[in-house]
This record gives sequence, C-alpha cells and structure tokens, in this order.
Amino acid sequence: MKKVLIVGAGLTGSVLARQLAEAGVPCVVIDKQTFVGGLCHSRRDEETGVDMHVFGPHIFHTSDERVWAYVQRFDRFCPWVNRVKACNHRGVFSFPVNLHTINQLFGKQFTPAEACQFVQSLQDKRFPNPRNAEEKMLSLVGREIYETFFQGYTTKQWGVSPAEMPADVVMRIPVRFNYEDNYYNSKYQGFPVSGYTQWITNMLTHPLITVLLGVPYEHGMKEEYGHVFYAGPIDEYFLYAEGDLSYRTVEFKVMRGLGDMQGCGCMNFSDLSVPYTRSHQHNYFSPWEHHDRSVLMQEFSRASTRESPKFYPVRMKSDMEILRRYTRRAEAEPTVSFIGRLGCYRYLDMRHCVLLMLEFAEKWLEWKKKGSAGKPPMLLEA
Repeated sequence: MKKVLIVGAGLTGSVLARQLAEAGVPCVVIDKQTFVGGLCHSRRDEETGVDMHVFGPHIFHTSDERVWAYVQRFDRFCPWVNRVKACNHRGVFSFPVNLHTINQLFGKQFTPAEACQFVQSLQDKRFPNPRNAEEKMLSLVGREIYETFFQGYTTKQWGVSPAEMPADVVMRIPVRFNYEDNYYNSKYQGFPVSGYTQWITNMLTHPLITVLLGVPYEHGMKEEYGHVFYAGPIDEYFLYAEGDLSYRTVEFKVMRGLGDMQGCGCMNFSDLSVPYTRSHQHNYFSPWEHHDRSVLMQEFSRASTRESPKFYPVRMKSDMEILRRYTRRAEAEPTVSFIGRLGCYRYLDMRHCVLLMLEFAEKWLEWKKKGSAGKPPMLLEA
C-alpha cells in the first residue's frame, strides 16, 4: 500500500500511525514541533529533576478494557487517583462537589438522602427551559453552589460569563451524595512510568513509521502520499477561507521550591479575583520518584491567536456555523482525513483519542481493502 502522511505526532496521530503500520501501511509522521506527544509532551525539569507535564496535567483514565490494554503495550502505567481541591473565598473544598463539600460549605452534617433533598431545594425552578449555561447551572445546583464553584472558574476558562454561553454546553454538573472524592469515575487511571514522551516514542517505534520533527505541513505534500491524516487546526488547513474558529490557549507560570508546595496534584481556583484557573504540582504525577524540590505550575486561560498553541475548541454558535462550512470543504477532499481535537474541532480526552483512532483505523483499512469505493470514513461532525 502506498505510504500515507500523518500530520501531528501527538497521541491521535501516534495511535493511528501504529495501527496502520501494524497493518502493513508505511507511515510518515510529521510535526512542526521538535518533540513528540503534542499536548501530553513531558520532559525532565533541569533544575529539580521532576518529570513535568509541559502543557498541564495529563492523567490517563478510562473504563474501556480495550483502551487500557492498548496503552499499556507501550509502557507500564502506575495507578494514581486524582483528588482535586477547589480553593475560593469560602475555603478549600473537596471537588467535584460531594457530600463532604456540601456539608462543609453549608455547615451541615447531612446524610446522603438529606443532602440530595437539600440540593434539590436549592435548584432554581424559574428556568425549566434554560436559555444559557448560567440558567442551566442554577437550575441544577442553585445559586450558592454555582457562584462558589462554577461561575468564576467557567468565566476564566472560556473568557465569557456562563450567561453568554449556550445552555447545551452544560450536560450535567457532577454532584455526589457520598464522600467519594476521586475526580474521575473511570475504572483505570494513572501515568506511564517512563513519562508521556517516552510512551509516545515507544508507540511510534516501528519499521514502517518514519517520524520527521520540526517539519510543518505544506499543501504540496499530499501529492506524494496515498492519503493524508491531518491533526492540525481545520481552519488553518483551509487557510482560514471560511473564517477563524475560536480556541482557548493556556499559559503557564512555573515555580520551584523546597518540599511540598501545595499538598495535592491539582487545585482549582474558582474566584475571579485569582487570575489563574488552577495550579498543579508535578511531583505528585510521579509518585514512584522522590525529589527534594517541587515544581508548581499555575495555569492561565487565554483566547488563542493563529500563532499560539490551541488547547480547547470553544464551539460557540458562530463557531459551529463556520465548522459546517469547513466540513463541506473537507467532504470534497477524499484523500484527506481530519482527525484529533483540532482537526475535528471538538474536545477529546486522551481516552477518546485512543478509542477513536483504534476504531477509525479499522474502518479506514476496510475502506481501502474495498478499493476505496464510496466515501472514506469521516470523524468530522458539525
């Protein structure tokens, strides 16, 4: 089979490359960065020796047995439970909201049933059909919980008030009526013991995979390959012909100090008066190691520019209209597939990336076996 080009050496492109290579398809993987791993890239901090998650904490978690077995092919994973804290003017709380949080916030000693009934009494019944995200959250948890934990954090994260965001961005607010403080509900969670960059490197180590770093994509390249899988921003691929999609980027302030600087791996800051959304202490992400000094990173959410790294698709109504136009353009290019968070313009966690690429590789290989008859499988939705 003619070699294919995969644009992006992050998790999405790396899983796809491995699956295609194991099926006998030669793959060339390029990335404009000089490292593999994309946003889950990690490296040793030269001053402290701590393994840093360069673009913020990446805690792999899944309940899918196939995904968990797959990721462990390339490194051993050390189990770890993410126990997040939320810091605001009312105190430091267990998060997501659980029975401990509710009792602490309201000075109560509720049982689970009493807490459930109490939260229901807080729900704002004026919004049976919420018009925006603020009304949706008020209808779910009431004003005090909303203002204490969600209003300021959401505004900082997305750059607009929840009152300006569509109601459908809030599917639900996780409220637990027990003392379970594991941030995730996933069956498995942990970190690759060799670090994410080495894990991705192991995934890309195959005789049929060639990795070229520091190489940006150019449109003339697709003439050299049987197919292109593009994990970069879809609006950038089409030279912004239909307009710029909105993304959020993240900037980091790194601090180093002796001993434990925070007491947990991840802490959210939900007050608007604190300019960063969260801080994370990276020593906690390698519990099998010991370091005398710590690395703490504060995270600042910003609007992305064309030049800045893109972390989160915003997906406001205006963005979705632009995306529909790009989707029509993508459908007219059967030799190019758009993949990943930026190529598909939707939020994908690491577990989603792995599962989607395992399934997509199977569908694409089946399509090729049939002589590329009909339309190729497509991940892009609008």
